[in-house]
Amino acid sequence: MANQLKMAKVQAIRILRQRGWSCRRIARELGVHRETVARYVRLARETPKPANPLTGSEPAPDSKPAKAPTGSEPAPGSKPAKAPPGAEGGPPLGRSRCDPLRDVILPKLEAGLTAQRIYQDLVAEHGFDGSYYSVRRYVARLRQERPRPFRRMECEPGAEAQVDFGRGAPVVGPDGRRRRTHVFRIALSHSRKSYSEAVYRQTTEDFIRCLESAFWSFGGAPRTVVPDNLRAAVSKADWYDPEINPKLQAFCDHYGTVALPTKPYTPRHKGKVERGIGYVQDNALKGRQFSSLQEQNEHLQHWERTVADTRIHGTTRKHVREHFEAVERPALLPLPAARFPFFHEAQRRVNRDGHVEVERAYYSAPPEYVGHDVWARWDGRLVRLFNHRFEQLEVHVKKEPGQFSTKDEHILPEKTSAVERGGAWMLQRAALIGPHTRHWAESMMQHRGVAGLRVLLGLLNLTRKHPDRTIERVCAIAQSHGAYRLRVIRTLLQRDGVQQNQFEFTQEHPIIRSLDDYGQLVRDAFAKEVTVE
Repeated sequence: MANQLKMAKVQAIRILRQRGWSCRRIARELGVHRETVARYVRLARETPKPANPLTGSEPAPDSKPAKAPTGSEPAPGSKPAKAPPGAEGGPPLGRSRCDPLRDVILPKLEAGLTAQRIYQDLVAEHGFDGSYYSVRRYVARLRQERPRPFRRMECEPGAEAQVDFGRGAPVVGPDGRRRRTHVFRIALSHSRKSYSEAVYRQTTEDFIRCLESAFWSFGGAPRTVVPDNLRAAVSKADWYDPEINPKLQAFCDHYGTVALPTKPYTPRHKGKVERGIGYVQDNALKGRQFSSLQEQNEHLQHWERTVADTRIHGTTRKHVREHFEAVERPALLPLPAARFPFFHEAQRRVNRDGHVEVERAYYSAPPEYVGHDVWARWDGRLVRLFNHRFEQLEVHVKKEPGQFSTKDEHILPEKTSAVERGGAWMLQRAALIGPHTRHWAESMMQHRGVAGLRVLLGLLNLTRKHPDRTIERVCAIAQSHGAYRLRVIRTLLQRDGVQQNQFEFTQEHPIIRSLDDYGQLVRDAFAKEVTVE
């Protein structure tokens, strides 16, 4: 079902269209889809206008005619229409009971008081005996008679530039295909110096590229940029605290400028460029078509130089180019040494291995972000990781697809093996157990070489089950035997380190006879054998 609008908005669409407003502009102003606006514009064209009774045509029987001019007779059976105030037959002007207090009401109205407050003051201060509704109607009539004018906001040189998009001229390719374009326009608010460029899409990349081209064309950057709330510039519209697109925010930081979007559905906040869009459409592009986007942009650049810059502006009454060169160009912010490093960005999930994937390469993130989303921003050289507040977490050099970039500080201490830390670190840990352990470990590494790293790791793991003094004792025993196998250490620990005792031979002892005694014993034995025979 088509969207049905209230009569007030339908009448507003017809009136604004009669004033020359485009459907897009009407849609932005009234908060209505532009296709809906176009449909009601078509209906207004197709609906025949009612005949004027002064031309001789008669109204339909039993119909209520519009306000009849003075002296006309109403149709039979119809009620006479109310004549406007002051007309013959209508209520006379000044019938309101508030008219005698007009000079009292006007200052209160200009001070911003409400109709209720004005009524209360009239009753309390002047003995007003009329109703509140009569005061409210009178105040409403005075407001219509004295509409509040808009305040013009003029800017200092270099202070502001207003930005907008409009429909550009079509591009017709060699195959006859017709492509729609959008024309970007930025106008410096003081001198009205402008820059125009045609694009196919209104993406953030196109918006930033057009802004940068404009800054370099001007030879400097304004202190503030005022766009409307297009998606390429504003992630979330809010008059008080808008959420600027992160890429646009980085661009503004690079050039030292600030993006200040307009209030939603309030195009008058950038009225200088609003009229500028109409100017470039009506003067530079109307009735034209181009064979390529480049051809259209070359035409726009030539038109800016030869037409737009050479005119006397209708408001400032000054030559645009001369006023810009003399006053505003020196007031612009200086350009940086290099252009904005254009980058890509996207949200990435930190995997269980602590890495995020960017263009099929992998980059480490702090361990507390495992399982959470971070923002990745990358260009041809670097990959930057940000948290949800866009605070930079880490910077990596861009890797080829399939490669990993892992920072040591992103690996938890318990996830770093002793082998990765090296033999020197493990020898230092062994020396903390005791000097015998250190001596055994150093000797073992000399005998075993690279294979000794795991033996050394196993020795350090024994400290989880055995006290240092016990390990120190068994290492001394193993060193005394020249045993450099880990299983020897384990066996000694199981036996609680029984050390081999070395005994020295003694020459004299109370229970040991001398050799002379043994010799005499032998001689006596031989002598007995001879006597017996």
